[in-house]
Amino acid sequence: MERVKRNVRMAIISQQLTSTPNQIHTLNEFALLFDAAKSTISEDISLLTEAFKQYGAGIIETVPGAAGGVVYRALSNNQSMQETVDQLCAYLNEPDRILPGGFLYTSDISSDPQFATRIGEIFATRFAAQHPDIVLTMETKGIPLALMTAKQLGIPLVIARRDSKAYEGSAVKINYVAGRRDGTQVDTMTLERRAIAAGQRILIIDDFAKNGGTITGMAELANEFEATVIGVGVMVAAKELDLRINCDVCALACMHELDYSRRIVAVEGLHFES
Repeated sequence: MERVKRNVRMAIISQQLTSTPNQIHTLNEFALLFDAAKSTISEDISLLTEAFKQYGAGIIETVPGAAGGVVYRALSNNQSMQETVDQLCAYLNEPDRILPGGFLYTSDISSDPQFATRIGEIFATRFAAQHPDIVLTMETKGIPLALMTAKQLGIPLVIARRDSKAYEGSAVKINYVAGRRDGTQVDTMTLERRAIAAGQRILIIDDFAKNGGTITGMAELANEFEATVIGVGVMVAAKELDLRINCDVCALACMHELDYSRRIVAVEGLHFES
């Protein structure tokens, strides 16, 4: 086999690591791929580690032990996260996004692959230390953000639905208060029994939270599985949002004012330390 040049090896190693966050790759795996010595691969990874650190492209860690190797953590630095949140707020403060009923149009933002990935990286960075096992969201608009968060954390995505499907097997169904605090709007939420195991740690992700009914419903659904909600990540939340959930809550943007008749919207973003 022809000897593979270092720049080619590093490009391929970088691509494989970043496409599989939180997954351990052994030095032997790369040594066999390139027909190279483990010491050579170790030098390549050391160079990549420094480059990623210098440019805030995530963290490459060495995992010791017999089952160890190298793993990529999709952790963003404060500067890149602030840039994403500032751009998010610039989008959200456009008056044309105002919808009747105190809502903002956000589907184009959450469904943009590049922007959804950047938001997913923020949530992954924010909640990585809590070691979630599963990302949970409610159909449908929160799915892209939840999927990108799950990808960056290297864990599965689970989607709660408004009605169960026959091809998903038996399901757990709950009623929850949605949209209004007076309890006059009650919806149902279902999740297949095989989706979550008892004791798993759940990270809830959603795109928009006004009164928090849907998020509270997902937390109650997780409780039915005897799972623990360790955090909630939401792209934009109303200032009156009051989640009665005992966990870490992170809203990237807060909607302080929205007036449909006067076409006024005021959204302020989360601030990260410099």
